[in-house]
Amino acid sequence: MDIDQLRAFLAVAEELHFGRAAERLHVAQPPLSRTIKQLERTLGTTLFDRNTRSVALTDSGKALLDPAREVLSAVRRARAAVRAADNGDVGTVRIVFAGVSTHRLLAQLARMVRSHRPGIALELSSQNFAQPAVKKVLDNEADLAFGRWDVIPAGISSQVTLPDSLVVAVPDTHRLAGTTERITMSDLASDRFVSLASHDGAVLPDRLRRLAKAHGFVAEVVQIAPDTQTALALVGAEVGCHLTLASVARNVTDPHITFLPLTDTVPDVHLRAAWRTADTSPALHAVLREMMALADIPG
Repeated sequence: MDIDQLRAFLAVAEELHFGRAAERLHVAQPPLSRTIKQLERTLGTTLFDRNTRSVALTDSGKALLDPAREVLSAVRRARAAVRAADNGDVGTVRIVFAGVSTHRLLAQLARMVRSHRPGIALELSSQNFAQPAVKKVLDNEADLAFGRWDVIPAGISSQVTLPDSLVVAVPDTHRLAGTTERITMSDLASDRFVSLASHDGAVLPDRLRRLAKAHGFVAEVVQIAPDTQTALALVGAEVGCHLTLASVARNVTDPHITFLPLTDTVPDVHLRAAWRTADTSPALHAVLREMMALADIPG
């Protein structure tokens, strides 16, 4: 049996009249009668007792009613599910993010997706550094990454989601902690620094080297921190200064740390979203639209 046969059966069973059932299905009556006969031959039983005056369900026909309704209901649900997937209303998007400065944006994005696209599940995972995050996207282990990269690999599209700038975190006992003016890196030439680990694609250690070199000195790094939270804890403990991001400073309330904005110009440190250019997933692109709206980026 096929779906059209079950649909024809239900129309006749509910109308108990071939003419009205044909009108309901927008078909002629003779083809409808042939469809019912074919279904009866397939099942090897009679589904209707019919004569010139009336149509009635047989016991076999009554037994088929609920299963036929369940099948057609399942077909409707299947079609609705496919339409929802095509429209980006359902699906799973795997997001990997790097750095404490991404946390607020990710929380806002997750709330927007839950509100506007409740059928989309977000799988969130963090990385200490941005380079492994974008590699997960390249390797199809994630669909969307948030981080900072100087070089975007081939096959990856990206979009700035949070413009950012550099600041220097100093302990509140630092000689410059009370200044209201922007500083330059040369003001810190004699200071010691806490740095994040230097590795391929590490943006902040790169900017520390660039800024120091531009002002004719090499920054004295006295300790390597595994992450930003640890680096800031070391600043609060007066171990050294730390080059970080304005977006990080906005999320830190430690009274023992002061953040000093820099006037120096370096390559940007903006937060970006990155995804595979060839990825046509409707769910991913629905999340990207929510992200664009959140970042107030024209569509």
